[in-house]
Amino acid sequence: MAQFRNLTARDIMVRKVFVLRPQMEACQAIRTMLKHKIAGAPVVDTEGHYLGMFSEKHSLSLLLDIEYESIPTSEIGNFMDRKARVVYEDTDVLSIVDIFLNEPYRRLPVLRNENELVGLVCRRDVVKAFYTSIVNRQKVSQESAILYFSSVKERSESPIAT
Repeated sequence: MAQFRNLTARDIMVRKVFVLRPQMEACQAIRTMLKHKIAGAPVVDTEGHYLGMFSEKHSLSLLLDIEYESIPTSEIGNFMDRKARVVYEDTDVLSIVDIFLNEPYRRLPVLRNENELVGLVCRRDVVKAFYTSIVNRQKVSQESAILYFSSVKERSESPIAT
């Protein structure tokens, strides 16, 4: 794997993304998210164009409205966050880290061009890439040290001509 700082969203994103449609009834969307154990999903139209995000936070707000204000459920297109932060395929990983550290997002849709959804980057994906990069770098360092010390040992054991 490339050095962590050289990675982009394209390198670490999940390409198979669970998506919701804007016309999906809100309780059905919540039920589906619970069934699949996901905390949020991008909302896309039939052509795969990104429209927004629908998350557990939106679900809680909606369920409170249903419970205490007797508001009938509606399509999730009415409740999704249309201004949720997005990144693009070529967004560098350090910019993504900055977003996750300084903004409340747990997942970021990855877009190509203006609005074509091509993946999703979650905090866990970034942590995994960072961790893997460090472990691989340390492994190479350990292997280099072993090779160095084994060559030193071999030289010290070799007979010295006087």
